[in-house]
Amino acid sequence: MFRLGVDSFIWTENFTEKDLWIISKAKELGFETIDIFIANIESFPMELVKKEVEKTDIEVVTTYGLSEDANTISPDPEIRAKGVGRLKKLIDLNIVLGSKITAGLSYAAWGYRSGKPRTEQEWEWSVTSLREVAEYAKNRDDLIIAVEVVNRFETHFLNIATDAVQYCKDVGTGNVKVHLDTFHMIREEDNFTRAVETCGKEYLGYIHACESQRGIPGSGLVPWNEFFTALKKIGYDGPVVIESFDPSFEEINRLCSIWRKLADSGEELAVKGLAFLKSVVKEVGV
Repeated sequence: MFRLGVDSFIWTENFTEKDLWIISKAKELGFETIDIFIANIESFPMELVKKEVEKTDIEVVTTYGLSEDANTISPDPEIRAKGVGRLKKLIDLNIVLGSKITAGLSYAAWGYRSGKPRTEQEWEWSVTSLREVAEYAKNRDDLIIAVEVVNRFETHFLNIATDAVQYCKDVGTGNVKVHLDTFHMIREEDNFTRAVETCGKEYLGYIHACESQRGIPGSGLVPWNEFFTALKKIGYDGPVVIESFDPSFEEINRLCSIWRKLADSGEELAVKGLAFLKSVVKEVGV
């Protein structure tokens, strides 16, 4: 059975100590999973979040995006090494939190585009870097590193499920999976069912349930029934998390180009989205 969740981006761009209330709020609204974006590994209130998660009894997942000063596909080996170091700290943080999934852009800097198609050299740099991180994680815990497939305007590196599955195979550690996001899928995939089946149960590790315009799920063009039917067919039983952003955000909106309000509040988007996704799950018969 899918576990329906919500992203901390619904309320805040940079999760700090003042945002601890979001964890219990997510549970209060009926979500089973809270996805917390780690904006800054060094200053993240790790121990306080751990206590709140344990108290609330909710599943916690983290997402993260490398920055250009720690880009694992940079020609500069020092920058690549910095990316590996930062990702290892992310692994440590997740282990403390009790998270079993860390997702997002761990394969290259979020928003970085070279201006040309991905090269074999970039692939080698990224695979080598993430293999070191994945082996580090595997030796410490059963944590899944889920690499997010995003649209061409946010990366030139992984845009479709087929490439992401090959990436997981090339890393070869068994704990690197695919993170699908329906917002990105509708821009890049030819077919929702085929993308899910390409991943299969073996490689599909995490899901963001986002509408085509990042509005309330059910208000746009995503073929939700088809998507959930495909998830049912492969036996996916992990988190399905609603994500969106407020136009008042700064850095995230620079990366994601969110310029208009898509609901009266993020919480309204989450609550109405949850009700819609529950109705789809019921209709599909999961």
